[in-house]
Amino acid sequence: MDPPTQISHLALDIGGTLVKLVYFSSNGSEEESRNGCSVVKGKLCFAKFETRKIDDCLDFIRFNILHHSGVQHQNGAVHDYLSVKATGGGAFKFADLFKEKLGILFDKEDEMHSLVGGVNFLLKTVPREAFTYLDGQKDFVNIDHNDLYPYLLVNIGSGVSMIKVDGDGKYERISGTSLGGGTFLGLGKLLTKCKSFDELLELSHHGNNRVIDMLVGDIYGGTDYSKIGLSSTAIASSFGKPISDGKELEDYQPEDVARSLLRMISNNIGQIAYLNALRFGLKRIFFGGFFIRGLEYTMDTISVAVHFWSRGEAKAMFLRHEGFLGALGAFTSYKTHSTNDSKPHHHTVQRAILNCSGDSFRHIPVTSNLNDSETIECSINLV
Repeated sequence: MDPPTQISHLALDIGGTLVKLVYFSSNGSEEESRNGCSVVKGKLCFAKFETRKIDDCLDFIRFNILHHSGVQHQNGAVHDYLSVKATGGGAFKFADLFKEKLGILFDKEDEMHSLVGGVNFLLKTVPREAFTYLDGQKDFVNIDHNDLYPYLLVNIGSGVSMIKVDGDGKYERISGTSLGGGTFLGLGKLLTKCKSFDELLELSHHGNNRVIDMLVGDIYGGTDYSKIGLSSTAIASSFGKPISDGKELEDYQPEDVARSLLRMISNNIGQIAYLNALRFGLKRIFFGGFFIRGLEYTMDTISVAVHFWSRGEAKAMFLRHEGFLGALGAFTSYKTHSTNDSKPHHHTVQRAILNCSGDSFRHIPVTSNLNDSETIECSINLV
């Protein structure tokens, strides 16, 4: 990869499973004067790394960003420190490592505040960002900026947080569950030979959860339980069939186990999300976080759960840049930035996206570096 010539405004969201990066890359065009401000046009770029492989993230920043940001390393010595926005638990855990290895000082932002800020930024400024996905049908949602709030944000990371958002900077974490992406990967590693999240997702793509899950039809001899509205294919008990079939773990195909696990967690999140939306009378439910990864099966499972429990009155909505919410929120929180103590550089992110690349949502195979190729064209005001 040939590094861009002008890169700035790096923001990181360092979670328990993944490190997410957002940074601004100038397109090299001349700055325009607007209301006494200089406007630089370019694009927002995205990258992610496994937290357990933090050295890969350090190498990426060192070779692709730092020497374009005014930080110089000579003979291992740091001559200037670069202050960057960072959020997530890793902003505390890895602060010393980034300072020692890269000369980066973290300007820490609150995690929940960054999540909400990232979602609001996307919904208000990026065309065709939100969409629904149900029964194989994907539809983009037109967002009325004057009627956006309140909504429920369900962020699925290692765990799951459910946040009621009432406006810019107005939010409350109302619920959550510990059964999230970390549960999927942790149990998946124990039950299969998969070593990574993407590998486990790819395995699940080839599985059949009905081999593992006990269905209503298994209990009622292949018939529906129509009196209470349950079809014969509805799951009565996740992982229920091993109770009576006398098999051991090695007798099952790992792809079926992975599929059942993904279905169980996705169903659970969809149901809990709707019940919390019902509790507060919320009609809009946005799902984010890298657990989803743009995978149709995951989105469809969550959507079916919301549709079933709401009796069709609520819809699950997803985001194209789902995994970078915290990093985007940290990015938009920039107010001051300096490459050293003597050269303050004030700026704000312009709240008007020029256009969004990749106008049509496209499914990316789960084995690829999801969302990293998606960029947002934008501009930054320098004041």
